[in-house]
Amino acid sequence: MTTLWDTTGSAVVKELAAQRRTGGAVMSGVALTLVVVADEGRVAEAEQAASAAAEVHPCRLLLVVRRQVEAPVPRLDAEVLIGGRLGPGEAVVMRMYGRLGLHAESVVLPLLAADAPVVTWWHEAPPEQIARDALGVIADRRITDSAMSADPVAALRIRAHDYAPGDTDLAWTRSTPWRATLASTLDSVSGRRGDSVRVRGGQVEGDPESATAQLVAGWLSSRCGCDIPVVGTARVPGSAGIDSVELRLDQDEVVRVQEDRKGGAVINQPFRPEAIVALPDRSLGELIGEELRRLDSDEPYSEALEAVTGAAGLSDRPACRDHVWYDPMRPQQTSEPVNGNGAPPAAGSAPQASAATPAPTVPDDSADADEVAEAGEHDSPADDSAEQRTVQAPDAPSAAGGGAPTRKARTR
Repeated sequence: MTTLWDTTGSAVVKELAAQRRTGGAVMSGVALTLVVVADEGRVAEAEQAASAAAEVHPCRLLLVVRRQVEAPVPRLDAEVLIGGRLGPGEAVVMRMYGRLGLHAESVVLPLLAADAPVVTWWHEAPPEQIARDALGVIADRRITDSAMSADPVAALRIRAHDYAPGDTDLAWTRSTPWRATLASTLDSVSGRRGDSVRVRGGQVEGDPESATAQLVAGWLSSRCGCDIPVVGTARVPGSAGIDSVELRLDQDEVVRVQEDRKGGAVINQPFRPEAIVALPDRSLGELIGEELRRLDSDEPYSEALEAVTGAAGLSDRPACRDHVWYDPMRPQQTSEPVNGNGAPPAAGSAPQASAATPAPTVPDDSADADEVAEAGEHDSPADDSAEQRTVQAPDAPSAAGGGAPTRKARTR
C-alpha cells in the first residue's frame, strides 16, 4: 500500500501503474470498475463490503470520499493498493477536499479499467438527482440504498422520478429471499394442481415505512395483477421490514409465509404439511455481490417501483443521462429540473425543490481556486470559454433570475 498526501490525479495514475509493474499483471482481466461513494463515517463498512464483492467479481475498486467541500483549498489524499485489505485486486481510496469533490470524475475517469463496465454505488443517502453527479452519469449500473434515507418511502418516489434503466436499489436486493420463497411456494401449489394459480388478493405484514416491504408488495401487485398492500403488524418485523406475507388464491386457498425469527420462514399452504425454509440476513457485501452479477436493466425492479409510486413507463426511458452541473456551494443557483435522464420536465410537473439548507460559502480568497476547472482537460475548447468563467464567477446571477447557465456534457 502507498499513501499519497496532497497529491494529484496524474500522480495516482502513475503510482497505480508502478505498483502493477512491480506486482505483475495481477488484474489484467477485470470484470468491471466499482466506484463507491461513501461518507467518512461509513468508509470502513464500504471497504469491507466492496472487498467481499471483489472476491467474487474481479474488479478495480475506486472509493471516493468527499470531505469538507467548503474547504478553501482543494486537496487530494489517496491510498493505492494492489492486494491487501481491499481484496486481491487493484484499489484506490481517494479523499477529496474543497471544490475538487465537485469534480471527482476528473480523478476517477483516468483510473477506470479499459473496456470494462462501470458500476457506481452510493453508500450514503441516495442523491436526489443522479444526473447532477458525474460519477453516476458515467456508470452503466447505479446502486443506491433508499433504506439509508430519513424517509425511505419518499426516497422511493424520488428514485421513480429520477429513474433510468440501469438503476437499482439495495432495498430491492434485500427482498430477494422473500421473492424467491414466494415464487417457489406458488410453483408448488401450481404443481399440485397441475394448472396455473391465480392470486386474488393478499397483504404484506410488516413495517409500512420499510422500502423493502413496499417493493415486495409492489412486485406482487405488478405480477399478480391485484393490489397487495403493506399493513402494520403487532410483531416487530425482521431486518427486511417484513414479518409475513399472505396471499389469497383462487379456489378459496390461502398461502402464508411467516418469518420464524431463527433465520428462516414457515410456509403454510393447502394440502401440504408446514415447511420451514432458510431466510437468512445477508451481509452488505453479499448484497453488492448479487447486484454485480447482472449489468443489464432490472425490469422487475422498475415494475415494482411503478406499482409502489404510481409512476409509468420507467423501463421505456432512455438509459443515457446528461450531466447537469449543480454547485451545492451556491444552492440558489439551481439547474432546471430533469426527469432523470437529462430531458426537460413534462408539462405541468411540479418544479424540483432546491437544497433545504444552504451549504457553507467558500471564502473570497479561494472562491476561484478550483484547480480542476483551471488546469483540467476538457472535451472541447468551448469548455474554457466565457461560459466557464461565468459559472465560476462569485457574482454569477442565480437561476431564479434566468441568467445562470447550465452546463451539460454528453458522457455516453
